[in-house]
Amino acid sequence: MHTSPSKVMPFQLIQIFLEECDENGYPSRRRSLVDDARFETIVVKQTKQTVLDEARAKANDSSLERSILQAQEQHQQEDKLPQEVQQTVEDQDNDEEEIRMVAVDELPQKPEEHVPSANDEEKEDDAGLTEEEVVLQNAASESPEAEKEVVRAAVVVRLRDGMGSLGRILKAVEGYHGTVVHLESRQSRSDGIAFDVLMKVDMARSNLLQLIRSLRQTQSFGSVSLLSENNVNVKAPWFPKHASELDNCNHLMTKYEPDLDMNHPGFADQVYRARRKEIAEIAFAYRYGDPIPHIDYTETENKTWAAVFNRVKELMVKHACSEYIAVFKKLENEKIFVKERLPQLQEMSDFLRRNTGFTLRPAAGLLTARDFLASLAFRIFQSTQYVRHINSPYHTPEPDCIHELLGHMPLLADPSFAQFSQEIGLASLGASDEEIEKLSTVYWFTVEFGLCKEKDEVKAYGAGLLSAYGELLHAISDKPEHRAFDPASTAVQPYQDQEYQPIYYVAESFEDAKEKFRRWVSTMSRPFEVRFNPHTERVEVLDSVDKLDTLVAQLNTELLHLTNAIEKLRQPFC
Repeated sequence: MHTSPSKVMPFQLIQIFLEECDENGYPSRRRSLVDDARFETIVVKQTKQTVLDEARAKANDSSLERSILQAQEQHQQEDKLPQEVQQTVEDQDNDEEEIRMVAVDELPQKPEEHVPSANDEEKEDDAGLTEEEVVLQNAASESPEAEKEVVRAAVVVRLRDGMGSLGRILKAVEGYHGTVVHLESRQSRSDGIAFDVLMKVDMARSNLLQLIRSLRQTQSFGSVSLLSENNVNVKAPWFPKHASELDNCNHLMTKYEPDLDMNHPGFADQVYRARRKEIAEIAFAYRYGDPIPHIDYTETENKTWAAVFNRVKELMVKHACSEYIAVFKKLENEKIFVKERLPQLQEMSDFLRRNTGFTLRPAAGLLTARDFLASLAFRIFQSTQYVRHINSPYHTPEPDCIHELLGHMPLLADPSFAQFSQEIGLASLGASDEEIEKLSTVYWFTVEFGLCKEKDEVKAYGAGLLSAYGELLHAISDKPEHRAFDPASTAVQPYQDQEYQPIYYVAESFEDAKEKFRRWVSTMSRPFEVRFNPHTERVEVLDSVDKLDTLVAQLNTELLHLTNAIEKLRQPFC
């Protein structure tokens, strides 16, 4: 569930770490995407629990129940539905009984009393709203139109008394003006349950909630669970479907580091703090489709850039991967990389678009892990525009534009690496909080601090290494442990934020890293697949046969073009 966007993600505690300073006067502790993902998970869980508690309390309010009954009576008069539905079914013991079904618009004021049994604990779990129903109820409460909107949802009903109870379910669906579009059953593996029935229905949101509550009051059903709405797991958080929706993905984990941390190099520099705030506000005002604002960098900021630029250029020849060096030289040839001035994000964005289709978007600071990774799915990199403090030119505890420009941009212009970055972003859409942590960890040990093999030598491709010479020299030395890149183990590797990493992961190649990553992503819990359509700049959820048919047709067309090209190349030259 997505909340309204805000400039700063709220939190209650801001920890200030007072460690020993490094040679640049800044604590050795660094801000990391991994730590922020873990922190974000805690905040989300606390917020989610609060929302669930409030919704359940609201659902149990007797005044709300009375208003529901009044609305149902009015709806009953309008539709002139029968007050009772009688149905006779035969149970497993062939004993006939007459069962009074709950009428469509006549919910009982209290559940039917029953003798306590071993199943009471399970029924108590169903007594209140589940998390899925809270999401559904919130969606229905947005407007009268949303309440009446017909959605497709999957419901699992566990039958205690065999398939004889199935008739009651179908009759209830019909009574609540629903349509069954899919039905399947299987023998249950749970004690006391005969069958599990999966049913997909098209039904108005308000009626769907009433149907579930009605079915739960029948003792023949072990449990009733809402699985999904519109074929997408309702537990999955909101995620952007179009590049324009990244306007809603600008949540920051902290606000203006120099204002919060007394150990920040710019904490006592009022001019620097004002400058950071000015540039951050420019990023907050940016909207999809706007040209990237031009920043008139000061002489001091350009001097800071020049110092880092010269050091990176000196070290990259020996320690950077060949893909990085090739693009770096191309940027120099196009006069985008010059030591005298900082490049503008717009000219860098245009360069990336020409080479790999990636573009840039200004960011005010370190985004939440979910928001940052989501942008990569659209081949959009959210980049800061402010510059680190002049007193700490070779190290920054947070991302600044020097880190983005020298660390990330060259490889985002490499087709293979750009594809790897986008696949991390696509995997994050709809992922659970725990999976976001794992993806952030993989991102950290690859895109930020990754190493790769090149002609029997270990080279750096991680942006955090290529823009920080101290850790670069440490990473390629024999001091740390070098492990082969494996996403499953990388995703759970603890991150060292007090000093240099003791472990680095080495990829055989970008292609090898992509293939391993794809296999690992296929094991994630997300119940759907997504793809990016570059023509519409839209992420498509592949959750129906029609969408898959359309995609297959497109792929067949591409294969035809490739086949024709191969045949023409094979023809003898005349």
